[in-house]
Amino acid sequence: MNRFALSVSAGIARITESALGPYQSAVIRIGFSATWLLFLLREFPHRQEMYGPDAPWSWGLAHQLVTSNGAFTALMWSDTQIWFELIYAVAVLASALLLLGWRTRAMSVLFMVGVVSLQNRSVFMGDGGDNVLHLMSVYLVFTRCGQVWSLDARRRRLADEARARGERVVDRTGPALWAVLGFALVAVTAGGRFDGIDPTVPVILWLTWVAQAVWWVVARRAKSREPRVLLDVVANLAHNGALLVIMAEACMIYSTAGWYKIQGTRWQDGTAVYYPLHLDYFSPWPALGDLMSSSGTMLMLVTYGTVIVQVAFPFTLLNRRLKNVLLAVMMTEHAVIAVVLGLPFFSLAMIATDAVFLPTPFLLLLGGAAARARDRVRTRAGRTPLPEPRPAESAEPTHAGSTA
Repeated sequence: MNRFALSVSAGIARITESALGPYQSAVIRIGFSATWLLFLLREFPHRQEMYGPDAPWSWGLAHQLVTSNGAFTALMWSDTQIWFELIYAVAVLASALLLLGWRTRAMSVLFMVGVVSLQNRSVFMGDGGDNVLHLMSVYLVFTRCGQVWSLDARRRRLADEARARGERVVDRTGPALWAVLGFALVAVTAGGRFDGIDPTVPVILWLTWVAQAVWWVVARRAKSREPRVLLDVVANLAHNGALLVIMAEACMIYSTAGWYKIQGTRWQDGTAVYYPLHLDYFSPWPALGDLMSSSGTMLMLVTYGTVIVQVAFPFTLLNRRLKNVLLAVMMTEHAVIAVVLGLPFFSLAMIATDAVFLPTPFLLLLGGAAARARDRVRTRAGRTPLPEPRPAESAEPTHAGSTA
């Protein structure tokens, strides 16, 4: 009984004392923000036909659908061209800043608003990758995804160094950003823009805004450490819970896809992969599709292998080595889908989802290689290489100022 109690106590301490998976959460932050940013930039010339006034799914039709299903989209607040351009610009800017890790808490909220606003405006424009991005944009809000590989982490390191030298560090950007976003949130709420829609997004917006205010006050006014420790515990629980949900979502996606494939006759006879390779919509490189479909044995192996990997992956999480092997296979498969079937953003979204399972040593090697490449570029440009933060420093919990 004592051993059981000690194990439970150790488990509780582990999930409350720190935000787990700092590198994994950074990778999914970078992956999802890069996917959405690249999509918005690629479709910039066609944005009017996809989400704007020239869309086949008109503003009036979208308004009727939103009224019936209660979905949140800021594009329904006005049908003017200026408002659409503003929302699109905010979506692009929030994606870029989240990618860089600048004020990750605020940018993750704006990133979520941009994703759901555009996707809910034209619900028939997306595919499976858009559905994944839609869900993950909500989960990212609850993660402390700026602990490493971010401008927030760099600012924390510089601030700690300044305090160690006895200098006074004042963050004016965080409170100013909080005040601007708070004014907008109050104005939107007072204007009745949240009336009649699902409360999920408004609750998240108000919750994060109020939480940042409480965090700032406690960090600067509390006379003891207990209130700050309590807030850290709550934030760590939210982060770790969100990571767990992301992992469960990935397992759900693969397991349901695999089990539904098993029921299909084309997957059972090993010919399912042949058909999308010969559809014009999924054939950006017809010669490559013909080459892959020229071997019946290869098609059968790919068809059956896809089903086996998707069904088996959730069960391999108990075996680290086998999990890593299947993870590499799935990422490779998505990369092939991106090239052969012309679905780059679906593949990027799925690869970003898979990244939550990547082992920390591999991510550290990847980060080290990126840092060395960055230093070589800076050296050639005649600039001083940036110091690489130590893992112990990078894994520290985020401060209130870094997420304002």
